[in-house]
Amino acid sequence: MNSAEKAQLLRDCKGKSRISALTAYDYPMARLLDEVDIDVLLVGDSLGMVVLGFPDTTHVTMAHMLHHTAAVARAKPRALVLGDLPIHSYDSASQALDSAKQLIDAGADAVKLEGGIEQSDTVRGLRAASIEVIGHIGMLPQQVLEQGGYRKKGKTPAAAEQLIRDAQALEAAGVCAIVLESIVPDVARQITQAVGVSTIGIGCGETTCDGEVAVITDLLGSFPWFVPPFAQPEADLAEHIKSAAKAYRQRVCGA
Repeated sequence: MNSAEKAQLLRDCKGKSRISALTAYDYPMARLLDEVDIDVLLVGDSLGMVVLGFPDTTHVTMAHMLHHTAAVARAKPRALVLGDLPIHSYDSASQALDSAKQLIDAGADAVKLEGGIEQSDTVRGLRAASIEVIGHIGMLPQQVLEQGGYRKKGKTPAAAEQLIRDAQALEAAGVCAIVLESIVPDVARQITQAVGVSTIGIGCGETTCDGEVAVITDLLGSFPWFVPPFAQPEADLAEHIKSAAKAYRQRVCGA
């Protein structure tokens, strides 16, 4: 299945079936997640924090994204591979096109960029080049410094209306889906109802969007030093890893 067909599947999910999405940053994780039929593998710039140890996503570069996107793509997943455009890689239309082409060449099926109405022309330019795009509105991690931290979005009627306009503008520009991050649940539900493309939520409530995306380390409990309040771990790998390493050390070094 080619990238356009995978993107069309996301469009076709609207009102029919929910979308499962998880972040993946390397080959083995991509293979494992694909074997259980996860729909979207997001090579997210969240790797800056949970893989590379940066304080936020603003330190992530194109080189980082290309390295990890290529690793995920080597798994040849059935899932759509979605590569994040990192901060300052799409400051102009020409730069966005060049950056997106690099991610596609590395193996991504689609790219994701943050922002609403202001990104409409950029999305149109990418779609004109036959590059599939997923939007991202609400809390924008690449703007965390300007916004003064991670804050819930859509708390006022004006803010809610702006988010709806952002989503509609992205839909008109040609995105195949929109990520909604940390938006008040009722507003996320309104956005989902206001657009004809699928919405994929994170921190917006479980049933407000057409699907959900989670950071894999939150799901697995393998990054215990920071767990978002909306995360729902399904495992506690951190303790298992430490126990295994401790047992190994005892086996090798003695008591």
